[in-house]
Amino acid sequence: MDNYVEKYNKTYISGEVASEPEFSHETYGEKFYEFKVKVPRLSGTNDILPVTISERILPKDMAIGAPIHALGQFRSYNKIVDDRSRLMLTVFIRELLQEPAGANLNVITLAGYICKKPAYRITPFNREIADLLIAVNRSYNKSDYIPAIAWGRNAKFAESLQIGDRIIITGRIQSRDYQKKQPDGNSKTMTAYEVSISKIMASDDDSELDLWGGTTRNGHDK
Repeated sequence: MDNYVEKYNKTYISGEVASEPEFSHETYGEKFYEFKVKVPRLSGTNDILPVTISERILPKDMAIGAPIHALGQFRSYNKIVDDRSRLMLTVFIRELLQEPAGANLNVITLAGYICKKPAYRITPFNREIADLLIAVNRSYNKSDYIPAIAWGRNAKFAESLQIGDRIIITGRIQSRDYQKKQPDGNSKTMTAYEVSISKIMASDDDSELDLWGGTTRNGHDK
């Protein structure tokens, strides 16, 4: 496993297969497939997350409803949709586990850089929210651009961050449906994927990076 990638971008999800695997692309003779995984929240609702997996580790008998426990990274790539380049997100599975790794079914830790000034706002219900876009370095001079959302005092902390600041975050990957107005005036249901932040800190010190437990000190909890 690539230790560089493992260090700065680690995801664990546990749920059930929600769609049939479909061929996505081929790289250096290795085929990759995409499907959706349903991951339950504590609230009783579910996140439906896109995943990508190599044919090398894709089970031959994988079926809708089958349990799945996976380690990987949350990655981004650009795809042309309706003649426009669109940022796509996926959980890139690097390892399948036989059993759940713990009680938390959806956990992600990222270390990266603020690449867009966080957008802070207060909702009509007086809730503080901040939207972030984080560049996470990958090997071979590549980067993943990961959207994230912070709440409460995490949002207030994020408001102070500047472009280029390095941060460490821990949270979960969530799916969120929204309505997008089309040129013909009708609305279309779209799905956004982002990291819902539970801990956040600004740091240039990798000794403070704990990929399973989040930040080791000075973190801002939701």
